Amino acid sequence: MMLKLTDDDFSRLVTYMKKNYGINLEKKRILIEGRLSNMVTSRGFKNFKEFIDFAFADKSGSETMQLVNKLTTNHTFFLREPEHFDFLKSTVLPYIEKNNASEHSMNIWCAASSTGQEPYTIAMTIDEYFGANLSRWRISFLCTDVDTDVLKTAREGIYSEDMVKDVPPQWLSKYFTKKDDKHYQVIDRLRNMITFRQFNLMDRITCSKPYDLISCRNVMIYFEQETKNELIERFYDVTKEGGYLFIGHAESVGRGTRYTYIKPAIYRRTSEAPANKHSFL
Repeated sequence: MMLKLTDDDFSRLVTYMKKNYGINLEKKRILIEGRLSNMVTSRGFKNFKEFIDFAFADKSGSETMQLVNKLTTNHTFFLREPEHFDFLKSTVLPYIEKNNASEHSMNIWCAASSTGQEPYTIAMTIDEYFGANLSRWRISFLCTDVDTDVLKTAREGIYSEDMVKDVPPQWLSKYFTKKDDKHYQVIDRLRNMITFRQFNLMDRITCSKPYDLISCRNVMIYFEQETKNELIERFYDVTKEGGYLFIGHAESVGRGTRYTYIKPAIYRRTSEAPANKHSFL
């Protein structure tokens, strides 16, 4: 039987997730009960209060990390919102190729990488665009997520047949190896291109050099507008002049952003004043 949250337990969890991770779960009571109930009972706790008290008292942070891993949503798939990858190939990469020609380097951050399908799609698109010339480029490709469990999956790059069903056949044969009858693994060359690291988007963002592209798609839908606005401005501060920001098509950038609107879900840091500062839904 699924455990039920008391109003106090629900309030404690919602407050904790919003304060520490910017995630608003005020309308996700059933989701919380569904995702946590089995874990709570299997570990011998009689109710949510016992588990929450135990998790919050753990000074190591491992218990709260397990809690966060359970409550964060990680729905993703290869080539999700394909317009972004078309734009990456037709516009962003040609710009980087021309603008960074003297140094032959590019700096990319996928800020909510989940189980890895998005960053690997970006990597495949980059490889397809540059072809044999890719070896001349130094690529710094950082991919982060708050959930340590999904990062483990992303690093391994192993996906079931169903999970790779959206991958074009030519990409499947070129960028994956058959692991067994039901699983494929991303080839070493692409996996070695990417650095996966745990990171909370509420933390201070630092980088050694600004990013040519930041992709933060389909995670801010769980943030309140003020939190989103603050995050977008922190992204802007670490975006290279002329660099791009991708967000999810269901997301918006608040009024007054310093980014220039390019097209739905795509923004750019330019010295020009934004032509339109309205929020795009």
